[in-house]
Amino acid sequence: MEWKNRLEDVQPLHAEAREQASAHVDQLTKPLGSLGRLEKLAVQLAAITGEPFPVVTPPGILVFAADHGVAAEGVSAYPQEVTAQMVANFAHGGAAINVFGRQIGALLHVVDVGVAVDVEAPGVWTKKVRLGTASMLREWAMSREEAEACVQAGFASAEAVIAEGARLLIVGEMGIGNTTASSAMLAALTKAEPDQLVGRGTGVCDEKWEKKKAVVKEALSLHQPDASDPLDVLAKVGGLEIGAMAGAILAAASHRVPVLLDGFITTVAALLAVRLCPAAGDYLVAGHRSQEPGHTFVLSVLEKEPLVDLELRLGEGSGAAVAFPIVEAATRMLREMATFASAGVSNQ
Repeated sequence: MEWKNRLEDVQPLHAEAREQASAHVDQLTKPLGSLGRLEKLAVQLAAITGEPFPVVTPPGILVFAADHGVAAEGVSAYPQEVTAQMVANFAHGGAAINVFGRQIGALLHVVDVGVAVDVEAPGVWTKKVRLGTASMLREWAMSREEAEACVQAGFASAEAVIAEGARLLIVGEMGIGNTTASSAMLAALTKAEPDQLVGRGTGVCDEKWEKKKAVVKEALSLHQPDASDPLDVLAKVGGLEIGAMAGAILAAASHRVPVLLDGFITTVAALLAVRLCPAAGDYLVAGHRSQEPGHTFVLSVLEKEPLVDLELRLGEGSGAAVAFPIVEAATRMLREMATFASAGVSNQ
């Protein structure tokens, strides 16, 4: 798989650009440190891109869609056919991510990596690895070869949107049952207790919530995924769109393109990417904090502090798209604010 050969392209952060940006921030017409985390974010973006005055527009948004066999176990408030229906909604511009994507001038694409039926909708990129995963409660979610293939599908999709001109990447997802797969993956990768990670997802009742926790525990006990082998975890209890998002993150990092993370599922995909290539962690910016309990935990594992907390839990990349103007503000501060010298303002 091409993505494996490209991991060496993920380079350390650019020290010179970081130093130049940091020095410039301190010369802007404001008290030192008075723009707080915006200043740190601007310097981080300079280090990521290798540009002292980075640009993050236009952002690229990739929404990966796939179905989950575990949905048949009664872990979601919605039936599986909603995945394909929502892909059509994305394609016709009617979902939240479409609205927020238009607001920020994003290059947005929907990528089918594993919807359980053929989707006939305009503009959808078809990179289907298989027709949904198997139920992790019965067998491996996918084969190891399929796990590698969905990572490759995401890698290729990100390279395509970067070639279109995307200067920052947002990844999102659609897949009924995917909070169950994400919870299982997170528990497997970190050896944390599922009870502290499994949330209500689409808003399941107490009975389904308990069922969801039991399913995750049973699947982990059945398959014993190897925490030291990220692809083993993905194959046994993961999701096709989760693997694809990880691949997209790796591609962005290999091109020095910052990645603005969405919620729980996206951040688990980011953890998978970091376990595959630790250097990719430096290219991540946490957009928001989801209401899913596992999201705060995985953010702490990645050592990321979210930009906003708006009590969101939709997915699709929506929270990251809402947070994007803050990221753009940080770069505009670098590029457009006057320095004390250029404005003729005393710095004492």
